[in-house]
Amino acid sequence: VELVGELEGLGVEVVVAACDVSDRVALAGLVEELEAAGGPVRSVFHAAGIGQMTGLVGMSADEFAEVLRAKVTGADNLDAVFGDRPLDAFVLFSSISAVWGSGGQAAYAAANAHLDALAERRRARGLTATSIAWGPWADGGMAQGTTEDLYRHGLVALAPVQAIAALHQALAEDETTLTVADVDWERFAPAFTARRPSPLLGELSDVRIALTPSREETDAGSGEAATLLRERLSAATEPEQQRIVLELVRGEAARVLGHESPDAVKPRRGFVELGFDSLMAVEVRNRLASHTGLRLPTTLLFDFTSSAALAEHLRSEIARDMSAAAPVASAITELERMLSGLSTTDVDREDITKRLQSLLTAWGVPQAASTSSDTPTPTAVEVDPALDAATSDELFDLIQREFGKS
Repeated sequence: VELVGELEGLGVEVVVAACDVSDRVALAGLVEELEAAGGPVRSVFHAAGIGQMTGLVGMSADEFAEVLRAKVTGADNLDAVFGDRPLDAFVLFSSISAVWGSGGQAAYAAANAHLDALAERRRARGLTATSIAWGPWADGGMAQGTTEDLYRHGLVALAPVQAIAALHQALAEDETTLTVADVDWERFAPAFTARRPSPLLGELSDVRIALTPSREETDAGSGEAATLLRERLSAATEPEQQRIVLELVRGEAARVLGHESPDAVKPRRGFVELGFDSLMAVEVRNRLASHTGLRLPTTLLFDFTSSAALAEHLRSEIARDMSAAAPVASAITELERMLSGLSTTDVDREDITKRLQSLLTAWGVPQAASTSSDTPTPTAVEVDPALDAATSDELFDLIQREFGKS
């Protein structure tokens, strides 16, 4: 009633009529009545549809047919009833589920993909058609009640005024098929590509940026949590290491799932079976990357499908990381021993300090601010890749060359 009043206030003649658009005879009769009363229909908008939230495995043939009936049969009937007559607009309300799929909406996605194909077919016949794959709308519509969950996945509900403006632009530019959605790619893209890359979205610049690892993600092992974990593991036996990492995995998985205790996450129960979706998998991956200091793929929980399998993989990777750093740590310990045994009369402390600072700068670690304004700040240089692969003996040789001691 409110909408009718608003339209009539704009000078539009409004007729509200009930009709099952999937009934071609009833639809044809309604069009005849309208045209007999007020002239030819100039524009057609097909927005009918039935929402769906059923997994493909649990969906019956009847449900599939019912979802298709409203969208597909209705659109085909409109196309048939209006035939090849010229229209100002023939608009089909499709969905982003037809563009990149949507969990629990297999039939709905297929139905909307049919609308996109129908628009292309009409264009091939020389007729007007515009199929818009909409993202979720705010303030009602078929996404009502799900906008919070959609937002968590990176889909922001469109304000109706924005959607109508996009519709006006699509018609003004005579588009055939297009997608209109407000997407937070930093949230959406990692979860959407968690199981596999997406050629469809991969060329979008915003998606490439969203999928590029941040500096924090590439600085493996630099966080306090990662350091503490490695200290615990270095003092533990291999079985104890496995227990520590398994507790970590189960704890983070339980937090993301909303459980109060990690006991709800059984070690050998699959993550998908526990209720993980792609977004949850990425959240757990991010938490584990922070705790372990490892660079982990977004597919982590799909590559290692249970807590036990994932914990064993992480323990192995951390052990390998720690083993690679062992020669460097040993050399630093030896350097500490050498320096602690020197007296102030044996060496020039200022010269050694400068050389150590230069070595740190070459390694890429910012040196502490100098207390003297007369001391120039060394220019940072690119780290020599050879340092990263140096053995203990090679590092000792470097120290001997730098400081003249062995």
